[in-house]
Amino acid sequence: MIEQYGNRRRQALARRQLYAACFLALTTVGGTGAVHAQSSEAPRAYAIEAGTLEAALNQLSRQSQVQIVFPPDVVAGKRASALSGQLTWRAALERLLQGSGLEYRQIADKTIIIQRSEPRPASTPKPVETPRPPPSATRAEPQATDLERMTVTGTRIRGGTTPSPVTTIGSEQIAEEGFTDLGEVVRSVPQNFTGGQNPGVFMGNVTGGGMANQNVTGGSSLNLRGLGPDASLTLLNGKRLAYSGFVQAVDIASIPVDAVDRVEIVADGASAIYGSDAVGGVANVILRRDYEGVAVGTRYGTATDGGLTTREYHATAGTAWASGGLIATFKRASVDPIYASDRSYSDHLIDPTTIYAGSELRSGLVSAHQSIGDTLELRLDALRTEREQTYNYYAGSLSIYNAMRPETTTSFVAPSLEFSLPNDWALSFGGAWGKDEFFTDHVRVDTDTRVATPLFYECHCNESKVYEASAEGPLFRTNAGDARLAVGAGYRRNEYSWDDHLAGATKARGTESSRFGYMEINLPLVGAQSNVSGVERLTVTAAVRSEDYDSFGRVSTPTLGVIYGPSADFTLKATWGKSFKAPTLFQRNYAMMAHLFDPSAFGVTDYAEGDTLLYLNGGNPDLDPERARTWTASLAFHPEALPGLDAELTWFNVDYTSRVIEPSAGYGALDNPIYAEFVDRSPTAERLADIVSRVDAFYNYTAAPYDPASVIAILDVRYVNANRQRVRGVDLSGSYRFDLGPGRLTIRGAASWLDSTQQTKGMPDPYDLAGTLFNPAKVNARIGAVWSQGGFSASTFANYTGGVTNTLDNVKSASFTTFDATLRYDTGERGDAWSGLEFALAAQNVLDRAPPLYAIDTPLYVAPYDSTNYSAIGRFLSLSVTKRW
Repeated sequence: MIEQYGNRRRQALARRQLYAACFLALTTVGGTGAVHAQSSEAPRAYAIEAGTLEAALNQLSRQSQVQIVFPPDVVAGKRASALSGQLTWRAALERLLQGSGLEYRQIADKTIIIQRSEPRPASTPKPVETPRPPPSATRAEPQATDLERMTVTGTRIRGGTTPSPVTTIGSEQIAEEGFTDLGEVVRSVPQNFTGGQNPGVFMGNVTGGGMANQNVTGGSSLNLRGLGPDASLTLLNGKRLAYSGFVQAVDIASIPVDAVDRVEIVADGASAIYGSDAVGGVANVILRRDYEGVAVGTRYGTATDGGLTTREYHATAGTAWASGGLIATFKRASVDPIYASDRSYSDHLIDPTTIYAGSELRSGLVSAHQSIGDTLELRLDALRTEREQTYNYYAGSLSIYNAMRPETTTSFVAPSLEFSLPNDWALSFGGAWGKDEFFTDHVRVDTDTRVATPLFYECHCNESKVYEASAEGPLFRTNAGDARLAVGAGYRRNEYSWDDHLAGATKARGTESSRFGYMEINLPLVGAQSNVSGVERLTVTAAVRSEDYDSFGRVSTPTLGVIYGPSADFTLKATWGKSFKAPTLFQRNYAMMAHLFDPSAFGVTDYAEGDTLLYLNGGNPDLDPERARTWTASLAFHPEALPGLDAELTWFNVDYTSRVIEPSAGYGALDNPIYAEFVDRSPTAERLADIVSRVDAFYNYTAAPYDPASVIAILDVRYVNANRQRVRGVDLSGSYRFDLGPGRLTIRGAASWLDSTQQTKGMPDPYDLAGTLFNPAKVNARIGAVWSQGGFSASTFANYTGGVTNTLDNVKSASFTTFDATLRYDTGERGDAWSGLEFALAAQNVLDRAPPLYAIDTPLYVAPYDSTNYSAIGRFLSLSVTKRW
C-alpha cells in the first residue's frame, strides 16, 4: 500500500510537470495567435445561388462554417439574390438579410440565430455595443434564451428542427449568471435533478438515498427527470464520453467551461436518435469553433459561513486561419471542504465529519479543425481531467470514522472526417475513445488512537470505444422545403472493471458491445408559401434505431414527431417514442457484498446490546432490460407583435417498465412499509451461512466479531427490476428582452412540475417518488433578469425548490428559495493597460438561506437535511479577473 501510494505521488509529480509544459505550449500558441487577430473575419470565396432565403442561409452556414439556426416560419416566403466573391461571413450574411426585415443575433462564439427585426422607438437612444465581439449594423446584441425553438441537438438533420423542447444555454448566458463550471449550469436547469453524482451530495450512502445518489467522484452528472445518471446521455460535440465511477454517470463538469460555446439539453426520450442511454434525455456540450488570442484569469471565493474556499486559475489560447482553427484551455482549481462543525445544524456530528468534499482539479482540452479543399474537414477533440477529493464520514460505529481520498482521471479523444458531396449531401466518419479511472483510497481511522487502517484501495475503471459512419442530405423537394434524410451505422463497446489493489484481485469485470444503425427523416408538408388556410407550417419527423447487443440481442426504438404552426405566433409540437436501456455493467457485475452494522445505523431503536444487522447489496446478473414509452406535447408562443417575447409550455410523460432500481439503502428502511419485502426480520442460521458463503466481500463495521446468532435482520437491497416507474409533469419557460434606458433588459425563467411514482413487485399500489426525501421535489424553478449596457452587465436570479416529505413520519419540509446576483464589467479594447480586462463579482444564496431540515431519531452521523435537493453552502461570494490579448 505504501509503495503504491509513493508510486502514485511520483506519477502525480510527473503529471504536474507535464501540465506545466502544456501550459507553456498553450501560451506559445496564443502568442502566435495574435498575429492572426482578424483571421476569423478574413474574407472567403462564397458562391451562393439565388433562391429561397432558407436555402441561401444553409449554403452560407456550410461555406462559412458558422452555425446559423432559424425557425422556418421566420424565413418562409423570403427570397435571396445570388452572392459571390471574397467576403467576410458577416458581410455575406448582411447582404442576404438586406431588405428581409430580419436581423441576426449571436448567442455564442460562431453560433447565429436569425430573428425578426425588433422595432426601436425613435426617442430611445441606441444601446452601446459590447466591445467584443465586433459590432455589426444588422446584428442584435448577444443574448442566450432558455428553451430555443431551433437547434441541432435532438436531430441529425442539418438545419432541421426537432419537435422536442430544447434548452439552449450559450457562453454569454453562462457568464452573465456567474456559472464557473458546467456542473453549476446543469444544476440550474429545473428539469434536472441535483441528486445522483454531484459534489454537494453526501458520500458513503449514509442517508439511504441509494448507490446512485451519492458523491463518488466529485464530478457532476446529468439527471433529467430524476431518472438517474445512467438514463441521461452526455455528449461532447455530439460524441459519447466514458462513464465515470461505478453508476454509469458522466462527469459534465470535467469539460472546461472556457472552451464551451453552448450547452443544448433535450429533456425528452432520444433513444431513437442517440441510443439507449438517452431515456431521460440528452445534453450536448458544443465547443467554441474558433477562438483568437490568449486569456488568463483567476477566481477566488468562499462561503461566508465557513469552508469551500475556492482558488481557480485558468488559461485559454487559440488561433484561426482561413481553413481551420485551434483552441486549447487549461484550468486548475482547489476547493476546501465544509466540515460539519462549520454549520449550526450539523455541528453535533463528530469531528472531522465533512458535509461537502474538498477537491483539487486539473483539466485541459484541445479542439482543432482543418479543411482540405472545399470537400473535406478534419476535426479532433481531446480532453483530460484529474480530480482528487477529501471526505470524512461516520457509519455504523462512532469510534471509527471513514477517511476517503478518491482520485479520478478522465480522458477523451474524438477524431472525425466530414466530406461535402454534390447535391448538398454530407458524409462523415468519426470515432471516440474514452477512459475513466476512479481510485478509491479509503481508510478507517480510530478516533482515540488516530491509527488508520486501510479498507479499500480500488479502481472502478471504465473504457469506451465508438465508431460511426453517417450521411445526410435532401431526398426530394416539396412545396414547403426539402425532405431530408439522415442515416448511419456504427459499433460501440464499453468495459468496466473493479480492481482491488490491496488484495491484488479483480472483484468484478464486464464488457458489452453493440452494433447499431439508424435512420431519420424530416418531411416538411406545408409552409408559409403554401397558402393553406389555418396552417402556417406543418412538418413530420420520424426516426428509428436498431441495436444488436451481445448480451440481449436486437432491439429497435422508433420515434415520431410533428411540428404544426397554425400562425406565425404559435407552434405546436408533439413526440412519441420508445426507449431501451440495458442494465449497467456495474448493476450486473457488481460484487455481492455483506456489511455488518449496529442496528442504530438504520434507525432501529428496539434492540439489545450486541445485536447486529446484515446489509446485503451488490449486482444481479439476472436483471432484465429496461423499456420505456415517452411522449411530449408543447405549445410555443412567439408573437410577431412582440418579437422579444418567447414562451413555451410542455407536457411530458415517461412510462418506464422493468426499471432497474436499488430498493433502499439505509436509514429508516426497516420501519418503512415500502421496503418490507426486502427485510427479513427472522433470518435463519441456514440463510446466513448461505449468504456468507456466496458473498464476494464481507465488511464488519461493528466493534465485535461476526456472530450469526446476533443478527436480528437482513436488509437485501441488491438491484432488481421494478415493475413500473411513471414520470409525468409540465415545463414552462420564457424570455422577454427589450430596451431599457441606454441598455437592454432580459427577463428569463423556467419552471418544472414533476410527478413520479414507483411500484415494486411486492407492492400492490405505486408509491410516490417525486416530493419525497432523496428524490426530486415536485416543483423547481429559476427566474431572473439581466441588464446590459456596453461592457457592463448585472443579473439577479431566484431559485426555488419545493419541500419534500419524509416517508417515515409523513412530515413535509419547507421549500428552499435562494437568490443569486452577478456583476460583470469588460473594459473592451483600449490603448492602455486596462485593455481586455474583465471583472466579475458573483454572490450565490445572497440571503444565506440554510437548507430545510428533517427529523432524525438517532442523529449520530447524518446531517439532517436532504443533500440531493438542498445545498449546505449558504452564501458564497467570489471575485474573478480575466485578461485577454
